[in-house]
Amino acid sequence: MFIDKIKIHVKAGNGGNGVVSFRREKYVAKGGPDGGDGGNGGNIVFRIDEGLNTLLAFRYHRKFTAENGGDGAGQKFHGANGADTVILVPRGTLIRDAETEKIIHDMSDDADFILCRGGRGGWGNRHFATPTRQIPRFAKGGLPGEERDVILELKMIADVGLAGLPSAGKSSLLAALSSATPKIAAYHFTTLEPSLGVVSTGGESGFVMADIPGLIEGASEGAGLGHAFLRHIERCRMLVQVVDISGEEGRTPLEDFETISAELLKFSPELAARPRIVAANKADLLVNGEEEFSLIPELSPECAALEERCRECGYEVIYLSAAKKLGLKPLVDKIAAMLRDLPPVRVYEGEITPEDEAFDLPAPENVTITRADDASFHVEGAWIDALVGRVNFNDRESMMYFERSLSKYGIIDKLREAGCSEGDEVWIDDISFEFVD
Repeated sequence: MFIDKIKIHVKAGNGGNGVVSFRREKYVAKGGPDGGDGGNGGNIVFRIDEGLNTLLAFRYHRKFTAENGGDGAGQKFHGANGADTVILVPRGTLIRDAETEKIIHDMSDDADFILCRGGRGGWGNRHFATPTRQIPRFAKGGLPGEERDVILELKMIADVGLAGLPSAGKSSLLAALSSATPKIAAYHFTTLEPSLGVVSTGGESGFVMADIPGLIEGASEGAGLGHAFLRHIERCRMLVQVVDISGEEGRTPLEDFETISAELLKFSPELAARPRIVAANKADLLVNGEEEFSLIPELSPECAALEERCRECGYEVIYLSAAKKLGLKPLVDKIAAMLRDLPPVRVYEGEITPEDEAFDLPAPENVTITRADDASFHVEGAWIDALVGRVNFNDRESMMYFERSLSKYGIIDKLREAGCSEGDEVWIDDISFEFVD
């Protein structure tokens, strides 16, 4: 079974809790607080597995949870960090937000992608000791890990996409040009799932070609297999439209060409506008031998009409026989020449900004600002903890969002009211900032 779109639920691990503990050792009087911090929760990480070409593994496994961080312990022992949960997906998988269907990330390069970050571990009571509060009997709980529903959508990565009506010979052409072994038989819709093949152009060079199930007229309205698999050639740099010129199906080559062109246009004008070659297949049924392929337009008025229409569209027609492996080299050479001048395979940009990523936070309540004995300011409260837990402080855009949120929700004004001025040290969670007014 081929599955190329599925919804899953992911949750990062919660941070471990800090603990309240006091040093108790013989001969150590008034040892003081020594509560350790909780460990950070594990992340949800996506990674490419080159051995996968379908999302079938997610059919019965749709919930993924990372490990929670361990709680702290006495003697300043830090809780263990939770293990990451790594989700393996095929190259070309898009991760979309389930509610908006906006693209979060395109799994097309080799780098891992962290979708949900684990919650920060809470502080042990040793962090809250001050000259005036030497025996803090409280600690900080860990923050919850991020959680969300996402849609995984597979869009195969190929340089060339094959498009054509059922039984036009797309699978035969892919098998003839590469080592791919798609199912081939003399009936419609033999191909029920996309397949890829690597076509060599000599030496170590080559290109990737994708074959998808055949389209029929009315696919845009759901006829046949519909447009379900066209997403797999959306990334392709160019198209090869395979046309059956034998007339065995009771259609003319021009009718085949126009039908597929119309369905491509209905699905995506951008895809229909890609550079294209028309592969006139089953030419061996019209003439004897490859040396006579050039005579076909003169011998067949139907093929002459196809050539005239393709010239109007700017497409070259190449006659071939996939079944007998005739006329393949001119096709491969032409594809290779066109690919040299075309941009690389499309990689989708993320459509969600840090502002979109942040959940709608309610107006801050119970946010307290205290001034410590060392003249630093400490901002505390459940609201600020929730905000900090959703910010990646290693990402510039995320940091800018954090600063805007502090200003938007009045935290900066509250700091000013508390006497904070230019250059003062401000602590939020376990992060120190210099106040800039």
